[in-house]
Order: sequence, then C-alpha cells, then structure tokens
Amino acid sequence: MKAYDGMYIDGAWRPAAGPDVIEVVDPADGQVIATVPAGTVEDVDAAVRAARAALPAWAATEPAERAPRLAALRDVLAARQEEIARTVTAELGAPLKLSQTVHAAVPVAVAGSYAELAATYPFEERTGNSTVLHEPVGVVGAITPWNYPLHQIVAKAAPALAAGCTIVVKPAEDTPLVARLFAEAVHEAGVPAGVFNLVTGLGPVAGQALAEHPDVDLVSFTGSTAVGRRIGAVAAAAVKKVALELGGKSANVILPGADLARAVNVGVANVMSNSGQTCSAWTRMLVHRDQYDEAVELAAAAAAKYGDRIGPLVNAKQQERVRGYIEKGVAEGARLVAGGPDAPRERGCFVSPTVFADVTPDMTIAQEEIFGPVLSVLRYEDEEDALRIANGTVYGLAGAVWAADEAQATAFARRMETGQVDINGGRFNPLAPFGGYKQSGVGRELGVHGLTEYLQTKSLQF
Repeated sequence: MKAYDGMYIDGAWRPAAGPDVIEVVDPADGQVIATVPAGTVEDVDAAVRAARAALPAWAATEPAERAPRLAALRDVLAARQEEIARTVTAELGAPLKLSQTVHAAVPVAVAGSYAELAATYPFEERTGNSTVLHEPVGVVGAITPWNYPLHQIVAKAAPALAAGCTIVVKPAEDTPLVARLFAEAVHEAGVPAGVFNLVTGLGPVAGQALAEHPDVDLVSFTGSTAVGRRIGAVAAAAVKKVALELGGKSANVILPGADLARAVNVGVANVMSNSGQTCSAWTRMLVHRDQYDEAVELAAAAAAKYGDRIGPLVNAKQQERVRGYIEKGVAEGARLVAGGPDAPRERGCFVSPTVFADVTPDMTIAQEEIFGPVLSVLRYEDEEDALRIANGTVYGLAGAVWAADEAQATAFARRMETGQVDINGGRFNPLAPFGGYKQSGVGRELGVHGLTEYLQTKSLQF
C-alpha cells in the first residue's frame, strides 16, 4: 500500500491542511491499495485562490498559445497510457483491456480535439456593426465521478483550459489515483502554475466547499441527479453558471425489420460494458410484441457470456445497491432470465450480468437508474407505444434505434427526448456533444459544444 501526500495546488504538490486520509480499495478483492489526503475547506480555498490568481495571465494568452500546451498534455497522456490503464483497473476494477481501450485511450483523443479547437475556434467574430468576443467564464470548479475517472476529468479540464479558464478539480473519492496521474501530466506538459489544481476529498466536505466557493464562476459536475439538484440550488443562490451531466435510463428501441440478433447482442454489450456503470447505458430494451420472446432468449444467452468478462462494481455499497434493485425487480413481478441478486463470487464487489423479462414501464427497474449490469426488456405494441415508453422517464441522456430502413430509424430518433441517439449501432464520436434532456442534466460536453460551456460572450459596437 502506498500513502500519497499533498494536493496539486499552484503548480506544486503541497501538504494537505488536515491529517485525515481516504483509503483507496481494489474492488476486485477488497484490499486497500493506497491512501490519499482527505481535503478540507482550507485546501479547497487555497486551490481556488491559486486558480483566481492565475486567471488573468492565462485568460490573456492567445488561443494559439494555449493549443500547444493541450497538445503536449495529449502527448503525455498517450505516453503514459499503460500506467493509466493499470491504475484505473486497480482502483475501479475495470478489466485491463477495457482500461486500455477506453479509460486510457479516449482521454487522449479528447485532449487532442481541444488542442485543435483552441487553435481554430472563432473566439472573435463580426456580426453587423458589432464584434462579438467569446471570453473565458473564469474559475471552474469541477467535481468528477468514479465510473470513467480520467475521461471525465479531461472532458472538463481540456475545454476549460482551451477556453482560457483556470480550474480546480475534486475527483471522486473512490478513484483519486488516476486524477493524481493527470495532475502529473499537466505539470509535465508545461501548463502554468495555478491554471490546473487538484484537491482530493469527500463530496460533502471538499465537493461542497468547491461548489459554494464565491470565487468559483462555474461548477461542472457529473454524477447523480440528486446531487446535481443540490449543486444547482447552491449555484442559483450565487447566480453561478453550472454544467450538470446527470443520470440516465436510456432506451434501446428495436423496430420491426431490424437485425434482431445484432441489435440485441450490441444492446447487451452496451449494458455490460464497465460493469453497467455507465450513465448513458441502454438499460431498457424495447422490442415489438411479435419478436419479444425471441429477443428475450437472445438477451439471456448474450448476458450469460459475460459472467467472467466483467469486473466488479466500484465498492461494496454500490454492489448492495444494485443487488437491492434486482430484488425489487423480482418483488414487483419482473421475470429473471439471466443472473440474479446472489453474488457470483465470494470475494470482491461482483454482481452477475442480469436480464429481466416481462418488465412494465412503471416498474422501479424501468424508471430508476441502477448503475449496474442489469437490463430490462420491455414489450411494445407499435411505434407510438414504443415512443411513449422510450420517453416515459424523467431522464433523457442517450438511446439507440434499430431499423431495416435508416430513414425510419432517424425519424424515430428525432422524436426521442434524449441528448444522443445511436442509429443502427453508430460509433462513439468524441467530437459530438454529450449531455441530456430533462433531469439528465444541463449543458453539453465534448467537441465545440463542450468548449462553449466555458465561454461567455461580450459584444463591442462600432
């Protein structure tokens, strides 16, 4: 076990203000692998003051000067991908292959995209007799989750830096080690002191202090809708800008005539990836009544193949939460066709890949975000019924549509109340805006839309 010390503040690792530490646990075996400082209000204040002091000089740099720093950051992350992947596997429990191909690789692409945007985005433009300036919003407080720990940091820090903002990051307490690696990468890339700062700590202490700090101009948060509401309320009291990426209960709609086997197999894979700990996972599979029984059989068979291929959930609390949802699904009348609430292994925070059939739209497992490897298969009568079910939750983060005719799938997708829709297995695009409708959040991440979250506009009239 390694005991890490210090917070990354004003370009250096500085001793924490308090003596408390957070234990980092490997969820695969329950062993403590490291400790990090538990940040205090004083630590957060020091980080915000450093960011505020660094803001004028960083905001005044030309975007073309910021771009090389982001390119250097991309290169450092690329060079350290294997170390990053092994760190994520240790603290999150993701299988190493997933850590290599997703957790370590995607942030490299995202950082690179903002290096390009910093050099090409029109930060100044003419409209009529006005010059419109797109200026940095100021000091950013970023509170990031544990499920994609590095990606979520990069998705906030890279556009903030490209925009000319300075930033303080409070990473999730379950996965702080890869956040420390990112701070090292920022330092190695030559980002000026105070522009990026890192404070590890607990949400109710360090996270709350960051959200409430009067010198933070924008709070960017990814996590549960419940916490997002609290952050929104705090920000509203200070008339502070927020960007909230929250929960999801996304629908995977398979229309008649689609390639049923492919749609089901891809849909199951989507739910099982990262052990189901993905806010945009397609956790509701909607199938026409005439193909329902076949789809259930296919889904059960597909899920059975993941028994030894998915990692544990992030911690014991999350494991019990997911098992509780499975028990509730059974109690409310859904039919288990794969998996179940029993732990598949004696050690570690594992949950069996689970598929429910005979799920109705009003059941808890069809309405609430479970955040585990649990799929609900629902029956619909016609397209209007499918649309009603797909739009029938408080969430609207992602989704999928499958059809023999792409135009039919596109027409259906246009009517879905959700921020992203994959059509016939469309590939992930790191330049496309990511974010939700309804209670799935406010604002967008990634690409040019992610950059504009960190900008404010000023017009000069001539």
